[in-house]
This record gives sequence, structure tokens and C-alpha cells, in this order.
Amino acid sequence: MSETPFLSTRSDRTPEVSLRDVLSPLFRQRRLFMLSFCGILLGAILAAVLLPSQYDAQMEILVKRERVDPVVTTEATTQMTQPAPAVTEEEINSEVELLKSRDLLEKVVLANGLQERHTNWLAALLPKQDKDAQVSGAVDQLSKKLKVEALKKTNLIQVSYQSPDAKLSYQVLKTLANLYTEKHLAVHRPPGAFDFFQQETEQYQKGLAEAEMRLGRFDKEKGVASAQTERDLALQKLNEFDATLHQTEAGIPETQRRISDLEAQLKVTPPRQNTTVKAADNGLVLQSLETTLSTLELKHTDMVAHFQPDYRPLQDLEMQIAQTRKQIAQTKDAPLHEDTTDVNPAYLWLTEELVKSKADLATLQARAAATSRNVQLYRQMTLDFGQKQLEQEDLIRDAKVEEGNFLLYLNKREEARISDALDSKRIVNVAIAEAPTVPALPMRSRWLLVLLGTLVACMVSTGAAFVADHFDPSLRTADEVMQVLRIPILAAVPKRNAG
Repeated sequence: MSETPFLSTRSDRTPEVSLRDVLSPLFRQRRLFMLSFCGILLGAILAAVLLPSQYDAQMEILVKRERVDPVVTTEATTQMTQPAPAVTEEEINSEVELLKSRDLLEKVVLANGLQERHTNWLAALLPKQDKDAQVSGAVDQLSKKLKVEALKKTNLIQVSYQSPDAKLSYQVLKTLANLYTEKHLAVHRPPGAFDFFQQETEQYQKGLAEAEMRLGRFDKEKGVASAQTERDLALQKLNEFDATLHQTEAGIPETQRRISDLEAQLKVTPPRQNTTVKAADNGLVLQSLETTLSTLELKHTDMVAHFQPDYRPLQDLEMQIAQTRKQIAQTKDAPLHEDTTDVNPAYLWLTEELVKSKADLATLQARAAATSRNVQLYRQMTLDFGQKQLEQEDLIRDAKVEEGNFLLYLNKREEARISDALDSKRIVNVAIAEAPTVPALPMRSRWLLVLLGTLVACMVSTGAAFVADHFDPSLRTADEVMQVLRIPILAAVPKRNAG
């Protein structure tokens, strides 16, 4: 009866949880706890002792667009009218894939002798592999260990490589950087551009020399310096002579009409005109005739006295006397008329104008004939110079084309030479922002690995103890008996204190 209050009081109170109650599963499962703790810690210690240290070498590559290679065009010069656009994500990813390319990794493997370091458990079981298989396996292993990633919101590419040898990690990244720069040049700008433009420049230089030689030979053979200028001069002269010819031909009919009019007027115009008219006896003539008659009669009287009547001179003298008397009679019957005339001025002017017009007509006809010959001559010269101009322009055009091609390829050759010079100096659109260095410390410390192993051992062993205690069906305390079985406890014997 004395136990009932005790039981009632114990069942009604709330059980108190102490630190011992919390840690009691560890004590109850101490064997499991110790075994798991020691096993994990021993594994961590073995890993820290047996696993080789890994040295991580890193470098960063900056993708930029400071250098823009000129595009091969038909223009003499390449002008950048717009600034270079920003680097895109696709370009950065392209460079990442370029770093991961198998041929590049194979060159890195061969340069650093990684194929000799490549071993695995399968290689020990198989017969000795050939060189190509070793290189292929080393490339695969390098591809797995090499980490290449683009840093977000930057133009940087981070490259890292781990190996047990610090110098090897550095050497691999250094070799990768050099080979990557060369491959970047080879991919973005194929080699041989300078040699190509050099050959084309020499070819077009020869073509230019031949074209200039043909042009000089044409000028010398045809005797022309500038066919177009001479043709223009000949055409100008042709126009002048043609205008003169038309003017002269138009003046000839007019002059002919003037001559006809003057001749018609001359026919009706007397050459002279009367100025004074006088009528009077001719006393001097009559006196002279009478004197002559008296002389002849005296001579006749003298001859009659000395000669016979049939004497011939006497007869002739008598005839002269008769004629003289007849003339005296006629002179007395016909009085003397005196008319005074002078040159007609109108007739004189018409005559002068006619002579002048005829002279003008002859001059115009001669001028027309000479001008017509000059027109034909200059027309033929114009046609000849036109033909020569076409031939000369063809030669000049060929020379200009050859000169343009020569200058074009000369400029392109200079651009290629500059690009080759930039390539030789490794001035490209990628730069090693952070060069690789020999790592001084390994990635993980052995003591750090032991410490992490200790922490993991504590956590895992503690968890294992609590899990095992949770799934243990045995009842260990009076409270567990009351909670599980729902029966009162008559007595509880406390555990004897170790003291």
C-alpha cells in the first residue's frame, strides 16, 4: 500500500531530460560508435598518407578586340569607320572550345611527355601499348584534369590543371598558353597571306610595265602625245573652217548678183557726158587752104611757061589746085562745131565696183576652194585622231587598271606584312591576363585531410550510434517502460555509481 502514492506521483510528473539522457545512445552503442569512428579516422589518415599531394596551377586568358585584321577587299585601303564591337559570349565559348581541342591537347601531351606518365589499372593488365594508344590515353586524362571555364560577366577564361608535380602543372599550362596563342593565330588568320600578296604584286608590276611600254610604243609610232587633245584641236579648227566655208559660200551668190546688177547698169550708162558745145568758122584752116592755093597757082603759072600741058608733074599740080579749091569751098560751106565731153562719174563708179566685185568673187571662190580642202583635211584628221584616241584610251585604261591592281596588292601586301609583324610579336586578340606560376602549396594539406576525416568520423559514428539505438527494441529505463507498456512500475533499482 505504501508504493501506490509513489507510483502515482512518478507517473504524473514530466520526465526530465539531462545531458546524460541525450548522450546515452552513444554509451549504449559505444562499440559501434568506436568502430565507425576509428575506421573512418583510420581511412582519413591512410588517405592523407597514401594519396599524393595535388598542385593546382591556374591562369586566366583575356579575350579582347583591340586588333582587327583587315578584310581582303577590292579597295585600295581598308578603313574602320565604326569602332570594334564588344566581345560576344559566342566568341568566348569558341575560345573555350579551342582550348579544349584535341589536337591542341595532343601537342601539350607530347611537349611535356605526359604519355609516359599516363598509367592506369587497365594498362597493367593489357600488353604493352603502342605510342599512339599511350598518347590518346594521356590526352583523355589531360582533358579530364584540365578545367576550362568562362567567368560570368567577364571576358576572362580561367584554366586550371592539377597534378602531383607542381612544376608539371605549371609547365602544362605554360605550354598550353603558347600553343593556344599559335593556334589562335592560325585559326583566325590563315598563314601565307604575305607570300600570296607578294606574288600578286610582282605579277601586276610586270603587267604595269608592259602596259606602259605598249602605250609609249604607240605614242612613238603614231606620233601623238595626247590623241584626245589633238583631236579636240583638230575639231575646233574643223568647226572654224566649216563656219568660214559656209560664210564664203553664202557670199559667192551675193557677189555674183551684185556683178550682174553692175553689168546691167553699165550697159545703160554712157562712159562720157557732154559738158560744152560751140559752132564757128574755121578761119585758120580756111586761111591755110587759101595760102596753099595761091602757092600752087604761082607754081602752076611758072610750070605752064616752061613745060607742055601733057607734062605729068604739071597735071598733078593742076589736080592739087582743084582739090584745094574744093576743100576751101567745103570749109566755107561747113562751119566748125566744138563739143567738150568729160568722164561720166556714175559710169566710173559702176566700173570700179564691177572690178572690185569681180575681184571679190574670185577671192571668195579661191577662199571657198581652199577652205573646202582644209575642211576635208581637218575632217580626216579628226577621224584619224578619234581612232587613235580610242586606241590610246584603251592602252591608258589598261595601264590604269594594271596600276590600280598593282597599288591595291601593294597596300594589301603591306597590310599582310604588318599583320605578320604583329603575329611575330604575339599581338593578338587574346592575352594571358594571369600567367601560370609554380604552385608553392598543394591543394589540400595532409593535416587538413586528417582534421576533415576526424570531423566526418565524429559525425558518421554519432549518427550511426543514434540510428542503431533508435532501431534497438529493448527497454532501458523506467520511463521507457511506462511510455511503451503503459503499466506502473513497482520498483526501480538505480545503476550503481562507479564511485
